[in-house]
Amino acid sequence: MDSKSSSRRELLKGGALAVGAAAAGASVGKTALAQTPAPALPSYAVNEAPEIPVSPDVVAYGVRSHYVKSVRIQEDGRPAGRTARYTDFGLTLHIQTPLQDSVGTIQASSLHYCATTKGSFVPDIDPEKHTLLIDGLVDRPRIFTMADLRRFPSVTRFHFIECIANNADATHKNVQQSHGTCSNAEWTGVLLSTLFKECGLQDKATWFVAEGAEEVKGASTLPINKAMADVIVAYAMNGEPLRPQQGFPVRLVTPGFEGIFNTKWLRHIKAVDQYQLNMNDFGHLRRDETSAALGYTWGPKSVITFPSGSQKLPEPGWYEITGLAWSGNGAVRKVEVSTDGGQTWNEAELKGTPLPKAHTRFGYMWNWDGD
Repeated sequence: MDSKSSSRRELLKGGALAVGAAAAGASVGKTALAQTPAPALPSYAVNEAPEIPVSPDVVAYGVRSHYVKSVRIQEDGRPAGRTARYTDFGLTLHIQTPLQDSVGTIQASSLHYCATTKGSFVPDIDPEKHTLLIDGLVDRPRIFTMADLRRFPSVTRFHFIECIANNADATHKNVQQSHGTCSNAEWTGVLLSTLFKECGLQDKATWFVAEGAEEVKGASTLPINKAMADVIVAYAMNGEPLRPQQGFPVRLVTPGFEGIFNTKWLRHIKAVDQYQLNMNDFGHLRRDETSAALGYTWGPKSVITFPSGSQKLPEPGWYEITGLAWSGNGAVRKVEVSTDGGQTWNEAELKGTPLPKAHTRFGYMWNWDGD
């Protein structure tokens, strides 16, 4: 047995293949074509398939097929919804998205990762009563209702949110455990720059403090120039209002910055001229523009979602190796995949147009010989 075959066998046993992503360069991918046998037809015709009773609730909102089993898990691998654990910061819960089952680039709202110090409980906020105060170094402090926010020009953008803990270690068995605290979604809201202009942001303001309703990790300090660049005061996600776990009725989306700085249940923004130390910033004491909230200065990241940990290929033949790549510094322009432990690399095909600070789906056709 040659070293190449041995390497492939070990990679598949471990459930992972190598992948590299770059944030610059051209995206020119080649896809190998393969003939595959048609799947066997079911024993019944389409009009004879078993029927599922439709309840009024299903008609009103809709549910997924009962054959689809993807669920989120907690960071310790338990199904989401179990009792949370205590940490140094208090009651904390990280719920990880099942990236190994994902297709495309968007994680469904019901499967999007979330983290909270409130465990299984989130604030129950009446949007008709909720307000957002913007004050500090502004000429015209304002209290905005949710109706006020919707009167401003809106933006809709795709961005990922990622926890700093989203990295693999030896105990992780699949990509949900290793990279499940990163999700990509379509966010809709008003740019924070628009609100600051409405309030008359003063030139001496260099930072802003964003406060949410969460008791322990409820405030963050961020650079004003980040606010004026691309921060969104978001009230919708994936075409519907934010879900409670995602900050209903309004939250910050700070593209490319560490997840903890995307303040949920947003209620107060204060423009200041000095860095303010808050609970969110403990352990993140970086005062310059690019590293105050990490900013992903270490470059792009990527992960194989198929075939990956715990997945098995049924037989030799053609398969599309697929995964996700992303960067906090811009759009991914090129992805390379290795099937021999990094000895050689092949350019993958990027699916769709890469967007800044958003997930990009890639694929590479691979003829597995069974070794």
